[in-house]
Amino acid sequence: MALAHRHLTIRRDAHSGEVLARGGDPEAHGILERTGFVPVVRIHETYHRLPTGLDPVEETRLATRAVARLQAVGYSLESDPGFATERREPHYPTLGDQVAHLATRIREAENTAEVAEALTELTAAHDGILAALGEVLDAVADFYQGLLQPAELYTANERYSVAKDSLAFLRSDVQTIRTHLADQQAAHPDRSPCPQEVAVDEREKSVSCPCPVPTRIPTPPAAAAPANRRR
Repeated sequence: MALAHRHLTIRRDAHSGEVLARGGDPEAHGILERTGFVPVVRIHETYHRLPTGLDPVEETRLATRAVARLQAVGYSLESDPGFATERREPHYPTLGDQVAHLATRIREAENTAEVAEALTELTAAHDGILAALGEVLDAVADFYQGLLQPAELYTANERYSVAKDSLAFLRSDVQTIRTHLADQQAAHPDRSPCPQEVAVDEREKSVSCPCPVPTRIPTPPAAAAPANRRR
């Protein structure tokens, strides 16, 4: 990771008065967003700002907390004096981290059954991740619709319908892949346990064995006997 991506600035903009965070990598952006910042995507740059409508005391609290969280995981920061702190706030694994662990399981899987088992966490009808995501969208729609004026409801319902249809398509597609893998019952040809043996039809170990070839330590030559040794 480039050092530039480990550096951020958190300052109050002199022109707009907004508290802005610039720099960092996706991990830093996730920390900022969990601290209350919202992303701003422009043609030439992406940065984060605090929500509008906050009072200065709350802005300072959130900016200082962001500094503490980012410092705790090793980011370099430049901030306004009012946001500086020596505090380090622990950063705990998130729900997203737990879901992403499924990718690790799939990358390490040796057969189709192990991948199908991991995908079940996504597709399970009652308590799978995609079913839970559908419940989240339902809850957001219910809440959001209560805030809107009648003229805005049609547009909101259209957006919600598209989101639900996309989720249903995704869930069906992943379920099809999971079913195919569960029925296939096959080992991945490049991830089978290494037999530590060379196949009889192979000329080189590197062709058939994925394990690294052991490094041979050269045996030091025996010391030569003195040329004029007396008997």
